[in-house]
Amino acid sequence: MKKIINPAQDIWSEILKRPTQSYADIEETVREIFKEVKLKGDIAIAKYTSFFDGITLSDFTVSTEEIDEAITLISNDLKEAMAKAKRNIETFHIAQKTNKIEVETTDGVTCWLEKRSIQKIGLYIPGGSAPLFSTVLMLAIPAKLANCSEITLCTPPDKNGKINPAILFAAYLCGIDKIIKIGGIQAIAGMTYGTGSIPKVDKIFGPGNQFVTTAKQMATQFGVAIDMPAGPSELLVFADESANPAFVASDLLSQAEHGSDSQVILITTSKSILDQVEKEIVIQLNDLPRKEIAQKAIANSKLILVENEQKAMAIINEYAPEHFIICSSNESFFIDNIANAGSVFIGNYTPESAGDYASGTNHTLPTNGYAKSYSGVSLDSFLKSMTFQKITEKGIQNIGKTIEIMADAEGLQAHKNAVSIRLKAIKNGNQ
Repeated sequence: MKKIINPAQDIWSEILKRPTQSYADIEETVREIFKEVKLKGDIAIAKYTSFFDGITLSDFTVSTEEIDEAITLISNDLKEAMAKAKRNIETFHIAQKTNKIEVETTDGVTCWLEKRSIQKIGLYIPGGSAPLFSTVLMLAIPAKLANCSEITLCTPPDKNGKINPAILFAAYLCGIDKIIKIGGIQAIAGMTYGTGSIPKVDKIFGPGNQFVTTAKQMATQFGVAIDMPAGPSELLVFADESANPAFVASDLLSQAEHGSDSQVILITTSKSILDQVEKEIVIQLNDLPRKEIAQKAIANSKLILVENEQKAMAIINEYAPEHFIICSSNESFFIDNIANAGSVFIGNYTPESAGDYASGTNHTLPTNGYAKSYSGVSLDSFLKSMTFQKITEKGIQNIGKTIEIMADAEGLQAHKNAVSIRLKAIKNGNQ
């Protein structure tokens, strides 16, 4: 990891750069695949599945038999762990339900807000070297709680055309039975347009690599909403003398092992902590099965020493981390002043991996600085807010003149007339 001591503000943007390609760098590749999927449907899907995943499939849909087989392949310990995580995630997301909000804004004018399910949902679950079955729980549970009527799960097959059994069991546990063996750009394009095998959806959820992230952004150009631009994982830790260096190093490595394009950052006011964490990373890294991947991510990562907590906080908000861990004797300062982060973890005994799996919060979070403007996935992500209003005869009399004046000032005579004709009818007793 690169050590940076008391960086001046004018170089913050440079030292906080993510190790990712820009949207423009890969846009053309994504656009070409989208065009072909739109024109050729499943033929294009099969072509790119063969090209990217190394497998030719005649049927993309996971069968009931494959799900049944997956259930037998999962250990009881893992089944119980998933079930416990599911209960915690459900508990936190059920608590996010809100009631109808109703108010009489003026006498005779009642306005209210209700939430309705987004009907057709697409869930994207990465495969690769670490199949993220936990992401199935994080997305399928709130989708089910929101009563979304049609949920499609896409995930890439392995070289044998199989889906990791843990992904299939997690889907089964959550009641998801429409599972498609398609990944990458082609999966996002398929859910955007709809093909013979893939239903067209209204909103796409789920993390992925830079190509999947760019594909999701492109999907928004064709009338499909997305949860957020969620790309390679990242973590920022603030630690002072109260932190346990071994704990901090373990947290940094837990995100570094996600992928070579992940990024982890330590910001500290203590030179001693910086040095100890650096040593711990070397020690712990050697014992990791995914050492090579973590090493590449660590090479893109930073150890930053700053003079005080105020400067640390300013850098953290500028970076807008996906995950932010606070290990400080003054944790309330960071809790009160964090403005930009996907999810916050507080104290020496709150590892980021708790949020990844089982504490209850959602791990689908904005990356690449998007925490400045996007929220992580929640129950509301699967719902739409709809407003209603009902105006009585007395109500239209109370606000009618206001509407007429404003419509007239904007030069919209038909808008004014829609009120005037009603007021005239009331005045003439013709209502």
